[in-house]
Amino acid sequence: MSDPYDEGLPCVLSETVAQLMMDPSLPPEVFGAIVAAMVTIGEAAGRVPGSTASPRRPQQRRLALGAEGELGIAEYVISRDENPPQIVITHVLVY
Repeated sequence: MSDPYDEGLPCVLSETVAQLMMDPSLPPEVFGAIVAAMVTIGEAAGRVPGSTASPRRPQQRRLALGAEGELGIAEYVISRDENPPQIVITHVLVY
């Protein structure tokens, strides 16, 4: 039996991250990296190669932004029990 989330989940931004995305001082490469992370996270239903998760909280994950992680880190939560199931990028740390 296949996982019902094999085709992905919607990936949305928390209010805090949405405000960051609207900040005109945010460098374009960081904006693009966050958008790319949203697409990748959503398509992979949160199981992105290279993302890290806590053994105690596997639904919380971190993903490096940029080719080598040089731009920052995105933290997200996989909420499969929500109605509708979704992934929320809760925090972005920009370097």
